[in-house]
Amino acid sequence: MSIIRNVAIIGASGNFGTPITNALSTSNFSITIITRLSSTTSHPSGIPVKRIAYDLTSLTKAFANQDAIICVVGPGGIPLQKIFIDAAIAAGVKRFIIDDFGWGPEAHGFDEFAAIHKQRREAWDYAAEKAQEHKDFTWTGLTTGNPIDWAMKKFPMMGFDVAKHEAIIYDDGTERFTGTTLEGIGQAVLGVLEHPEETANRFCKVQSIQTCQNELLEAFEKVTGEKWKVTKTTSKELIQSGKEDLHTGNGMWRLKLAVATLYDVSEGRGMVAASRQESDAELLGIKDESAGDIAAKLLR
Repeated sequence: MSIIRNVAIIGASGNFGTPITNALSTSNFSITIITRLSSTTSHPSGIPVKRIAYDLTSLTKAFANQDAIICVVGPGGIPLQKIFIDAAIAAGVKRFIIDDFGWGPEAHGFDEFAAIHKQRREAWDYAAEKAQEHKDFTWTGLTTGNPIDWAMKKFPMMGFDVAKHEAIIYDDGTERFTGTTLEGIGQAVLGVLEHPEETANRFCKVQSIQTCQNELLEAFEKVTGEKWKVTKTTSKELIQSGKEDLHTGNGMWRLKLAVATLYDVSEGRGMVAASRQESDAELLGIKDESAGDIAAKLLR
């Protein structure tokens, strides 16, 4: 396919949209931000912003002359992907990066996430169906797994309270999982756009690191030069608590089971790929990071 130059981003100011926008703003791509008419969110100066209604006519007009659309809307916008895809096809867009940035179609998650996964899969399947019907339209999904630096800083339940220098170690702390940093997520999108042929009509698996809790704790203690207070618990207890929350209507069940995805003993739920070589990290130019890199970044 021809070279991608003009790129529009939907959801540019979100948790993942921000690093994606940052990565593209330092590249040779020409970027446009697409957002709702009602949005009051500020965006980086120098990047054109189109505030539009999210209907087929308005979207098609906004997507005109764009080579690629990056969809990174929040959970509430996931059902809108079908209309985004229809508008992209009507406007002659070559590549649509679907909104996943999670565990992808091969997710080995808990059954409780089935409804969420089903909603996301509807958009993936729709993109694949439309790519079959329109030879000039292609799509890419990015399976990034745990957004490790963002999640670890935001959710101490993940095992590390960076402000207090305290840790929660689940089981023996050796269950391995993969993670992709915010910088890595931005680079993954950049890599897809730079390698349109190799990334067309498929999910790409990416990761910045494969690690475990013990490695991270050792790295945090090394960077801070002190022993952290450690509390021990089990992934089984966390899973049970999450399922009880779901039963009682407590929204915390999502976070508890998301964390348990990483640490559920011997299940490998938190692995995007068994190794970096089995992922697309090298193709997309994602930096290989260590536990020490992550610790230093969070304590900076």
